[in-house]
Amino acid sequence: MESLTKELRWRKSALKPIQITKRSPTNTIIDDDGNDGVYTIAGGEEEPLSPAARLFHEPHFNVYIIAIMGSKNPINPRVVYGKLPQSLLKHPRFSSLQRNNEMGSYKCEFKQPSTLHNPCGTSTSDAEAVGIFRIHHSLGDGTSLMSLLLACTPQISNPDAVPTVPASNSGWLLSYSSAGSGGWWWQRWFMAVCMMFWLVWNTVVDVGYMMVTALFLKDTETPIKAPAGVELNPKRFVYRTVSLDDMKLIKNAMNTTINDVALAVTQAGLSQYLNRRYGEGKQDKGATEKKNNLPKKKIRLRSTLLVNIRPSSGIQALADMMEKNTEAKWGNWIGHVILPLTVGIRDDPLDYVKEAKATIDRKKHSLEAICSFSVANLVLKLFGIKAASAISHKAVARTTVGFSNVVRPLEEIGFYGHAMEFLAPSCYGHPHGLMINFQSYMNMMTIVLSVDETTIPDPQKLLDDLEATLKLIKEAVYTKGLVKEEAMLRLHSHEYYL
Repeated sequence: MESLTKELRWRKSALKPIQITKRSPTNTIIDDDGNDGVYTIAGGEEEPLSPAARLFHEPHFNVYIIAIMGSKNPINPRVVYGKLPQSLLKHPRFSSLQRNNEMGSYKCEFKQPSTLHNPCGTSTSDAEAVGIFRIHHSLGDGTSLMSLLLACTPQISNPDAVPTVPASNSGWLLSYSSAGSGGWWWQRWFMAVCMMFWLVWNTVVDVGYMMVTALFLKDTETPIKAPAGVELNPKRFVYRTVSLDDMKLIKNAMNTTINDVALAVTQAGLSQYLNRRYGEGKQDKGATEKKNNLPKKKIRLRSTLLVNIRPSSGIQALADMMEKNTEAKWGNWIGHVILPLTVGIRDDPLDYVKEAKATIDRKKHSLEAICSFSVANLVLKLFGIKAASAISHKAVARTTVGFSNVVRPLEEIGFYGHAMEFLAPSCYGHPHGLMINFQSYMNMMTIVLSVDETTIPDPQKLLDDLEATLKLIKEAVYTKGLVKEEAMLRLHSHEYYL
C-alpha cells in the first residue's frame, strides 16, 4: 500500500492564477467565497478564482488533497471512467483545465477533469484494490470535497440513498443555549453575559497568540519538527485501521467526544514516539525506552487544525446538483486554529483524555477560526496575495503537526458498484513534516499519516504508538470500572460525532 502512494510528489512550480469561464444556466453552483460568479456550461466571459482559492496556488501553499479508497472487489476502470462524466465531473470546478491563451493569461475550459483518479489493480492486506483521488485544494474546502465524494457513493443496502453522517453539535453556541435554559431570568441573563465575555476574551487571546506565532513564536525544535521548505519534499502516506467501537467506549465512559479521544490518542502516541526518539543512542536502549527521556524543559508542540467555517451544502444537495442540475453552494471558507498538544509521560493514561477534553472545550469557546479567515482576507485585499500567503505560511510553518478528523458515513457505501473497504484522506504540499488524519467508516477508524521521511523515517512505529496508546486508555477505562451498562448498550447506536 505504501509503495502505491509514497511516490506521489508535489509540483514545485506554482500554478498561475486561473481564469474560470462563466457558463450558461443549466448546471449551476454558487461560489460562496466572495465572488459573484455562478459557474455553469460553455462559453462566456472569464472570471478569476476567489481569494482563498488563489492562496492555494501560491508556491508555499500549493496543497493537494489525497483520498485513498480501498475496494472489497477488483476495480473495473471502464465502469469508473464511464460513470465519472455522469456524476462527479458534472461539477463545474471538476470539468475544467488550466490553459494559457494568446494574451498569456490562464483560463479553464471544459476539457479534462481537474482531479486525477487512479484505479489500481494491486491488492493490499486491507482491500482487493485501491483507488486514489488527487484533488487540488483550490477546488474547495475539505468538507465540501468530502461531501461531494460521498455524494457519489450510495449505500450498498439502498443504492438510491446517499450515505448519512452523524449530526454535530454547535460548540459554544450549544453551550449558550443550554446555559439559557432553566433558572430565574436574571440567572439566565447573568450566565449569558458571562459566557459572551468568556467568548470575547478567548477570541482576543487566541487571535493575539496567532499573530505572535506569525511574527516570531516557534515550536520547540524536536525530532518531529520539520525544517524550512519541507512543503517541497515528497510525502509518504501510511495508515492503520483501529476499532471505532473502542473509541466510542472511551467516549461514553469519560463523557467526552470522539474528537476528544482522537486528540488524546494523538497526544499520547506522539509522547511515546518522542520519548523513544530522544532515547535513541543511549546505552541500554531496551531499558531506556521504558524511561522518561523527554527534556525537562516543557516542550511547545502545536498543531494547526483547518476548520470549515460555514455549513456544508450537504451530501444530498450535492447529489441533486449532479443528478438534477439543481443549485448547491460551494467555496473555500477555511480558517485555522492553533491547537496546543500536551507532551509528557503520564502514569494514568486517562489523563491524556482529560487534557484533550480541556483543550478542545477551550477552543470551542473561541472564534479563532472565523477571525483567522477574516484577517487573511483583509491582508489579501490591503496588501495583495503575496503578503497574505507569506503571513499564513509563517503562522502554519511555526507549528509542528497538521491535524484533522473527518465525519464518517454510518452505512457501508460503494463507489460506482465497488463496495468500499476503507477511506483514507490526507494531503501534501503543506509546511509540516507530519500530518495526522482520523477518518471513521462504519465501525472502523483509519489513522492516516502524511510524513516527510527525513523528519519521520519510521512512520509505522508512530502508528504502533498511536494504536498502543488507544489500547492503554481502553484498558484503563476497564480497570477503573468506568464502563457502565448503559454505555455498552449505546455503543453501537448513532450518536453525535463531534
